[in-house]
Amino acid sequence: MTATVAAPAPGLTDEEWIAALRANSDPALEALHELLLRAARFEVERRGGRLRREALDDLAMQSADDALVAVLAKLDDFRGDSRFTTWAYKFALLEAAVRLRRLAWQNREVPLEAEDWERFASAGSSPQAGAELNELMAALRAAIAERLTPHQRHVLVSVTIAEVPIDVLAERLDTTRGALYKTLHDARQKLRRHLGEQGFDLEQWT
Repeated sequence: MTATVAAPAPGLTDEEWIAALRANSDPALEALHELLLRAARFEVERRGGRLRREALDDLAMQSADDALVAVLAKLDDFRGDSRFTTWAYKFALLEAAVRLRRLAWQNREVPLEAEDWERFASAGSSPQAGAELNELMAALRAAIAERLTPHQRHVLVSVTIAEVPIDVLAERLDTTRGALYKTLHDARQKLRRHLGEQGFDLEQWT
């Protein structure tokens, strides 16, 4: 005879939540999905701007669905540092934020024009500092063009200059966030080493 697992409800312990979900209790799954949906609705309504109600509801539902899958896949990662419901709630917030960022960039091209660099020129606090910064930026642009691979250059400029969200870029390039972070790290290390060899004091500008 199979033991039944009570559906989680307000006031249940973290252990009871975990046990119910591991047992694939339908009431438990429904209760968790409802929790995640509330979290996702909060996030999309907070950040959704002028989206229509239908679009907000659709985004919230998709975010809750994905968050449910993610929570179930990571049950073994729960360590009890916070309540289980608080831990699970964050999955929905993250999924909603990711979907909203992707939607915002859905029909936008990644701008890589040279004028995007001009906004850094104002960082100098004096004419001398401004001249030094301009010299550094010219060397940096040359290093990006000459020292980085095309992929490193595309990722670095997209994320740091065009401010493309990392998850949006990962989707467009059909790769992972981790792979892009590794590319960024390698590109920055290469540039830092090269500019240091050119005599630039990078600590002054970082």
